[in-house]
Amino acid sequence: MIYQSLIDLWHGFGVALAPHNLLWSFVGVLIGNLIGVLPGMGALSAISMLLPLTYTMQPVPAILMLAGIFYGSQYGGAIGAILLNLPCHPPHAVTCLDGYPMTKQGRGGAALGITMIASFFAASVGIIVMIFASPLLVDVAFKFGPAEIFSIMLLGLVCGGTLSRGSALKGVAMTIVGLMLGSVGTDVNSGLARFTFGIPELQDKVELVALALGLFGVTEFLRSVNRLDAVGSGVKVRLRDMRPNNAELKSAFFPMIRGTAIGTLFGAMPGTGPTITTFLAYALERRISKTPDRFGKGAIEGVASPEAASHSKTQVDFIPTMTLGIPGDPVMALILGALLIQGIQPGPQLITEHADIFWGLVASFWIGNILLVILNVPLIGLWVKLLQIPYRYLYPAALFFICVGVYSTNNSLFEVGEVLAFGLAGAVFVSLEFPVAPILLGFVLGRIVEENFRRALLLSHGSLTIFVERPISACFLAISALLIVGILFWTVRRSRFITSRRKFSGPSA
Repeated sequence: MIYQSLIDLWHGFGVALAPHNLLWSFVGVLIGNLIGVLPGMGALSAISMLLPLTYTMQPVPAILMLAGIFYGSQYGGAIGAILLNLPCHPPHAVTCLDGYPMTKQGRGGAALGITMIASFFAASVGIIVMIFASPLLVDVAFKFGPAEIFSIMLLGLVCGGTLSRGSALKGVAMTIVGLMLGSVGTDVNSGLARFTFGIPELQDKVELVALALGLFGVTEFLRSVNRLDAVGSGVKVRLRDMRPNNAELKSAFFPMIRGTAIGTLFGAMPGTGPTITTFLAYALERRISKTPDRFGKGAIEGVASPEAASHSKTQVDFIPTMTLGIPGDPVMALILGALLIQGIQPGPQLITEHADIFWGLVASFWIGNILLVILNVPLIGLWVKLLQIPYRYLYPAALFFICVGVYSTNNSLFEVGEVLAFGLAGAVFVSLEFPVAPILLGFVLGRIVEENFRRALLLSHGSLTIFVERPISACFLAISALLIVGILFWTVRRSRFITSRRKFSGPSA
């Protein structure tokens, strides 16, 4: 098994180092790094804007570019967190706690240097885990029929809905909204139009690009439209400042290993985003530290561990997405959608049926992370300058490219209108504290769930017992049921606790 994996990895390097694929991988990590630095412009927005470009590309360079944007943005996001106390992305909120105090102490360059070392180490470990863990699923690939695929996708929907930030009930509600949007269009089996309300353009289903750009592009623009300030000024980092001394390297070594372990462990669990791993890694370091009072005042451990956790999680996230078809977070759901657009079905058989895509992607991770280290060292000054771009220039430009991108997919102004509608709806949902990411998850997985549910019923002549008679399917259904029961129990217990506290404290003045 190990020998075969190494042979497949060698083949993957041949695919990833092909000039055409290498160019698109470089474009992805460069754009991702740039997007990560800019506040508010996360990987979701970048991948949504560039998704139309993949329509005219071959599957391998398309996926390499999107993956490069994903982990490239993780690198760039740490720069704003450390230098400006600006968590451009939620996973880097923890990095601000000690990264920015280090900057105020004149040690911002060292914090960036430790971040690069921890990120590259953690990403390498995550890649190794992906190399040797993913092929294990090939042994059970042919045991997955429609019933098993339905159960796995159902688990992904439950994880995405119940484990989203905020209320679990709101997350489930948004997942159902995504399922409803996914059912719009012409039914594959009957050929009848469903939920189109007499609009001919909807017979071809709601476009994934329009939904993603509206929910994560236009919504973010509407939320930040009144922000006219530049976020960075007067920050300078020299190249020699980015080399940490021996004491800092020694202090960061074991926290980096522990953070990598936490990110790798949670990376294989669908529904857990990198934000969870960074908070857990930081909490662990503070708990086991002999001097916990240093945290929040410039402790190097508070930078190394969360960043390592975030990057190992980012790489291992691809395991459930590529081999099981279960996206771990909204970005993975978008990449899953890109695979489906290319006519590629993610799942246990992807490794054998599309070996060039899978192993080329794995090899590109190492190549891309090396490119990121090379890019970040000399271009750190440029990234700092980009942080000074005022919002009044940044977001109108982004909105223009969103409109061009969605129009270029099918030359349809109706889809531009869809983007506006989804953007307005997303802004309303966000203002009401409803998470919009589960909508995308429900939309992407909805059709797969429905198709495999129907196929399973056809094979069983309409009997629902097929889902519990097959062991793998029954196992995933049991996990989904336990997760739902656990969330309901926690929600009821929390509401009772809040009610008892209100009664005990009495009415507020």
